[in-house]
Amino acid sequence: MYHQIDVPPPKGTRLRGSTVHPARFKSQMRWLKRLGYQGVSLSELAPYLTGEKQGKVVGITFDDGYDNVYRNALPILTELGFSSTNFIVTNELAGQNHWAQLTGSPMAQLMSIEQIRDWHHQGQEIGSHTASHIHLDKTPKEQALTELTQSKYVLEHILQTEVGAFCYPYGSESQEARQWVAQAGYRIATSTQRGLANATDDVMALPRVNILRSTHLIHFLRKIMTQYEEQKRAAKA
Repeated sequence: MYHQIDVPPPKGTRLRGSTVHPARFKSQMRWLKRLGYQGVSLSELAPYLTGEKQGKVVGITFDDGYDNVYRNALPILTELGFSSTNFIVTNELAGQNHWAQLTGSPMAQLMSIEQIRDWHHQGQEIGSHTASHIHLDKTPKEQALTELTQSKYVLEHILQTEVGAFCYPYGSESQEARQWVAQAGYRIATSTQRGLANATDDVMALPRVNILRSTHLIHFLRKIMTQYEEQKRAAKA
């Protein structure tokens, strides 16, 4: 789970940790390649979770659809032949992260329609992050379904293809919210719960490994290649 790929803002900036330096991201991806891993999108990951496919794969996701992910992450993903999923807030196409600015985070530009199309054209996946980045578990059902279906419709109209992947903004989800996501037509979804996704996880709320600015290479490989994240998940349960 990544958010922004850019030069991190100054110390003391809110959510500074969620911005990973492009050089660090490049090193992480290249080491995955060297060690025999294939980076895949969320939808491409699904058959590995069900056992239909076997292999060393890592699902790569980006929350919020930042412009800096398009500029800084896409070239390295393309170079390595990796795919990934970028979750878009459809009311903010070519807009800003207004939801984060409300709580003190700096402004960051989001992807335009043209960038979203190019991301998809270059073999990457686009998923939904709702229409306006809401807390699904605090939203009435009718409003939540509107957010979910509207976002899906907008993205499918832009791409002229099905959009089946979803990510819960803020990691805000519940059993009821998972049902709404499925009802809206999504096939797979991610949460912010930590852990390595496996066949026992609910496909509508898969856990992820959070990668931060401070995640140095050894810790990155430890999180990906060992049971470290599973141990942390078990300790929290």
